Amino acid sequence: MGARPTFDNELELLNIDLIKMGALVESSIEKSIEAFKKQDKDLALSVVKGDGAIDEIEKSIETRCLSLLLRQQPVARDLRAISTALKMITDMERIGDNAADIAELVIMIRGDHIFTMVEHIPKMASIAVSMVHDSIESYVKNNLDLAKKTIDRDDDVDSLFNKVKLELVTFIQHATDDFDRAIDFLMIAKYLERIADHAVNICEWVEFYKTGTHKKTKIM
Repeated sequence: MGARPTFDNELELLNIDLIKMGALVESSIEKSIEAFKKQDKDLALSVVKGDGAIDEIEKSIETRCLSLLLRQQPVARDLRAISTALKMITDMERIGDNAADIAELVIMIRGDHIFTMVEHIPKMASIAVSMVHDSIESYVKNNLDLAKKTIDRDDDVDSLFNKVKLELVTFIQHATDDFDRAIDFLMIAKYLERIADHAVNICEWVEFYKTGTHKKTKIM
């Protein structure tokens, strides 16, 4: 087998690893929110423990990328693909961290939920999970249109986050003895907003891969 077919095969394996990592972070977000809704502390603990698997696959992808750079002779477009993958896994790893952060808050939360908040936080989570999935899909399928549509959905997450903030302020004004729990819910919403931002970052790296130009990513 010549150098180019070998390189193309390695790139395909890289895409498979990215899909696996994406599936892990999607599952982590979904489980953390399920644990929040059901106050399932065992499920939340499994999310925290599972964060190590995300870190491990990140290291594996880094190793594969560096191997491609050192052992192969990538052309400009190939270099963009590899550098895009390296940037993407950084955002995906942080998404995993945010999901684990949510799970840690679930473990600490005591008592009944503020049910009006539960209406908005799962909606935020649903959009954030779909954004993460589609951002990775846009890279694997080389689909710039999907990346742009995914970026547009970030406005929906921001809008829901603002609703959560306003409702929590109202809640605190009438229940000052529950301030700490309200802050926990605010932090969960904030982590979801960050997850959506990381999905946007991934999409902007897809744009770089396709066009060679890149917008400034959001700083976390």
